[in-house]
Amino acid sequence: MNTLFPGRWIGGGTLVLGPVIMCAGFLLRYLSTVTALSPQQYAWAEAQPFAAYGQLLAYTSEPALLTLSYAVFALGAILLFPAFITLAQHVGGGLAFWGAGLLVAGLFARLYFAGADQTAFQLTEVIGLDQATTAIMKEYVDISYGPWRVPVWASVGQFAGSLLLAVAAWRSGLFGTARAVMLLLAGGTWMGVLKGASIPDVLVAGLLCVALVPLGTQVLRARLPSPIGRSKVLSW
Repeated sequence: MNTLFPGRWIGGGTLVLGPVIMCAGFLLRYLSTVTALSPQQYAWAEAQPFAAYGQLLAYTSEPALLTLSYAVFALGAILLFPAFITLAQHVGGGLAFWGAGLLVAGLFARLYFAGADQTAFQLTEVIGLDQATTAIMKEYVDISYGPWRVPVWASVGQFAGSLLLAVAAWRSGLFGTARAVMLLLAGGTWMGVLKGASIPDVLVAGLLCVALVPLGTQVLRARLPSPIGRSKVLSW
């Protein structure tokens, strides 16, 4: 197993760091928006049909803070790539590999969205908030879906992949019901351009930490138990 990509150290390390940094990204996206906007501005942003209005306004108020939050979020997506691959390798079987492959496709979509986010933020600095918001919202669907809608279809992989990988991990006995459900819930977080985070998003990302970090420490210590077959209904 150690000879396969990503190996013990990268795989175990990203199983620990990936979910933690992704959770930090969700938390920073929530806190940066709350910090950057006044109560009146926040209420206005919440009343808009898309979160993009509030995110662009928040960026113009606290560009460094918003940039930090989006950067940490993108880093978390990158680190989860080898983490999911490692999980699938230890679960084993076609169901796990299909699940991990779809999840990775969803992570690639997140990086496309991160590029669109950065472009939108920089546009506010070039032409101003009002003109940038008007231009972005006019083309929001095409920007979010991407060329030939490849990114938006890839984003579906997160939802389908988390289901397949959670079922495979449960069937193998590597995860009990609790951790399998945590992995499944984490796959239900939003995807898209200029999305704001909420406390429930942070909590769900925290559940992913609970599911993956102990596995990562076991991989790093080379003490991972072998899959033992389908877990009980009430199991960890």
